[in-house]
Amino acid sequence: MTGAATVLVWSGVALVGGAGSVLRFVIDGAVARRAARAFPFGTLAVNISGAVLLGFLGGLVLSKDAALLAGTAFVGAYTTFSTWMLETQRLGEERQTWTALANIVVSLALGVAAAALGQWLAQR
Repeated sequence: MTGAATVLVWSGVALVGGAGSVLRFVIDGAVARRAARAFPFGTLAVNISGAVLLGFLGGLVLSKDAALLAGTAFVGAYTTFSTWMLETQRLGEERQTWTALANIVVSLALGVAAAALGQWLAQR
């Protein structure tokens, strides 16, 4: 890859990743406002929709650069493992053990199913 192409790819990663993180912020906030519960529904919605999208992208035949931009940059910035873990840890600190456990189980079960659904959709 030439220097100019590398700069274009990295610029694309920054731009597309920025778009993913802004979209995460908007969707998480909108869902959390509507749900208004201790359970982190906003993060769940973002991570499950991201799993569908990443599964879909994984089911497509993409070039290396397209996979980097779509999968790593956009979906990587859109989804949030660290927020999921922090919210779960805080639920535990607040002695909301069942809610914390539900967050782990529901997120894992729906996340795996969502990724499989996305991959299945891409193969259609």
